[in-house]
Amino acid sequence: MSGTAAPCSSGVTSERAPPSSGMYKLEVELRRGHNLAVRDRGGSSDPYVKFKLAGKEVFRSKTIHKNLNPVWDEKTTLIVDCLSDPLYVKVFDYDFGLQDDFMGSAYLYLESLEQQRTIPVTLVLKDSQHPDQDLGTLDLAVTLTPKDSPIEERRDSTTMLLRRSWKRSTKQQSVRLSELHRKSQLWRGIVSIALIEGRNLIPMDPNGLSDPYVKFRLGPQKYKSKTVPKTLSPQWREQFDLHLYEETGGVLEITVWDKDTGRRDDFIGRCQLDLSTLSKERTHHLELALEESRGSVVLLVTLTASAHVSIADLSVTPLDDPQERREILRRYGVMQSFSNWKDVGIVQVKVMRAEGLMAADVTGKSDPFCVLELNNDRLQTHTVYKNLNPEWNKVFTFNVKDIHSVLEVTVFDEDRDRSADFLGKVAIPLLHVRNGERKSYALKNKDLTGPTKGVLHLEIDVIYNTFKASLKTVVPAERKYIEEEPKVSKQLLQQNFNRVKRCIMVLISYGTYINSCFEWESAQRSIVSFVVFVVVVWNFELYMLPLALLLLLVWNYFFSSSRGTADSAEAVFDWEDEEEDKEDKESEPKGFMGKLYAIQDVFISVQSALDDVASYGERIKNTANWTVPFLSWLAIAALCLATVLLFLVPLRYLVLAWGVNKFTKKLRDPFMIDNNELLDFLSRVPSDVQVMHYRELKVDLGQSPRRRRANPS
Repeated sequence: MSGTAAPCSSGVTSERAPPSSGMYKLEVELRRGHNLAVRDRGGSSDPYVKFKLAGKEVFRSKTIHKNLNPVWDEKTTLIVDCLSDPLYVKVFDYDFGLQDDFMGSAYLYLESLEQQRTIPVTLVLKDSQHPDQDLGTLDLAVTLTPKDSPIEERRDSTTMLLRRSWKRSTKQQSVRLSELHRKSQLWRGIVSIALIEGRNLIPMDPNGLSDPYVKFRLGPQKYKSKTVPKTLSPQWREQFDLHLYEETGGVLEITVWDKDTGRRDDFIGRCQLDLSTLSKERTHHLELALEESRGSVVLLVTLTASAHVSIADLSVTPLDDPQERREILRRYGVMQSFSNWKDVGIVQVKVMRAEGLMAADVTGKSDPFCVLELNNDRLQTHTVYKNLNPEWNKVFTFNVKDIHSVLEVTVFDEDRDRSADFLGKVAIPLLHVRNGERKSYALKNKDLTGPTKGVLHLEIDVIYNTFKASLKTVVPAERKYIEEEPKVSKQLLQQNFNRVKRCIMVLISYGTYINSCFEWESAQRSIVSFVVFVVVVWNFELYMLPLALLLLLVWNYFFSSSRGTADSAEAVFDWEDEEEDKEDKESEPKGFMGKLYAIQDVFISVQSALDDVASYGERIKNTANWTVPFLSWLAIAALCLATVLLFLVPLRYLVLAWGVNKFTKKLRDPFMIDNNELLDFLSRVPSDVQVMHYRELKVDLGQSPRRRRANPS
């Protein structure tokens, strides 16, 4: 029967009349598996199950490790509008850091199920590539109930509304799926991990050493540490946070790898940490032995509860409730400056709608949804199908751990059988936000270097504690879980070279000006310079050095024409060469490129070094130019303090205090994460390239569909 039935669309925007079967509620209990396929070298597997309906994934089970007869005992409820679409069940073996292995699949034909009673079902798993292979079975319990049955009416009186119209019923289905989607995104806690060191690792290279790095995985979240070259006892000293989605905590998977240039990295060992065994709100010092290998890794792990993370409709807006807003303002007020210094503030983002998006489907439409990212926190809206002017009307709330973070909002087009298509993106530094202002942001391309089609309407509120935010400025910034590997780019190398050249040219221009004073090219200027030189040298004290920098900042605050902007706002970066550069790389023979791995590493190192030099030069300039007023005021406060200390305290005492602090730091806290306060401060100041990325594009209001409808002429 199912082979001849006409396929039904499960999209919530279908305009066709409902099939005669109507709406159904499908309750599925995934019980256990029997004699599943072996996919790991140890003669076992780490199976998990996916359910797909009409090409869309609707459920994913937890992973059961090292078990061929797993017991899940998980339940899910689905809303079904067409019984001719079978439920597609797929089983995979989870492999950390690699592509998961396929373990078999089966179809559950809904039309053959007896309704209004629970039926035990055994599915025989098959692989179309190897039809004769025995892949085991899955045990399910399935209940199919019509939405208009008497039993269902007694359970939920709202189903009377679902029977009034097909469009109304599909809208209700979308709301329920949206609620499930919302709950699946919210994390219930934070696990803070400090990766300290490795001990007695096995050598993987011919020189008897290794270049180890560590990968972490907790559910869908991943983090990769830096590589420490040529050592068996690496010192990483890195700190990062992951989200806890399960009340029990979940299992943290850790693998250690040896970095190899030009070939696949070598596997050193793995270990697991069951977070449910750790008590919350305290730091645990752990040394975890590696399985399948010798050696161990040392971690500091802290589990804390999460606050102020939510997804809601516009009708339930936390900061719009006067009582809740007062409570939040009190929480981040001056009196709370010394409590929980990691909790800097909150940001609330209202995602209203988008207009004029790019058509990504062959039908001339798109299925857009929004993804909001703040450092490593990630939330997303539901999908609005077949629409270039979607309305989401959702409110997202994040914790702010660093006020210098950048909120990235990306619009994607959902695709059933492949990864989502990119439609546009905006990057908004939190310090640029004007609370309560509803703004229209023109979407940019992936690199944030130019415009793309569409406008996004947002309203953002940021509430934070200034004292905590200032303290967080001089500690290392949070890194992304997995950062994109750097690639050789002729255009990027040229751009970084030009940026360094501009910094050097500024120094040369200052040197030329000073030299002109010595050459008496202008008698008036030379006389004034000579008098200033004699007075300053005769009366110079060390405290005058930060005082001079302080005066420079004050001068730029009042008189600089570039205050609030960077010179890069006017600079033209040659981004147009990117496509040409990509084409050149693709045209090169792959065999020849394989012989240039060593040269490629040198190019990447030079390219990165040029970027670092140029970025720090631009950041120093942008601090003086008041590009980010918060940071410039912070610099003024630090320079005032330095001036007073140097004026009142003899230099030898300050140097002595500095040296004692440096020598005793590791004695006071052996597991302290190394940092340089000055470099950490400069890392918060945007470079010229970042200023250009964050610059808002002008919105062409004449292209707004709403404006066109209002003015049909």
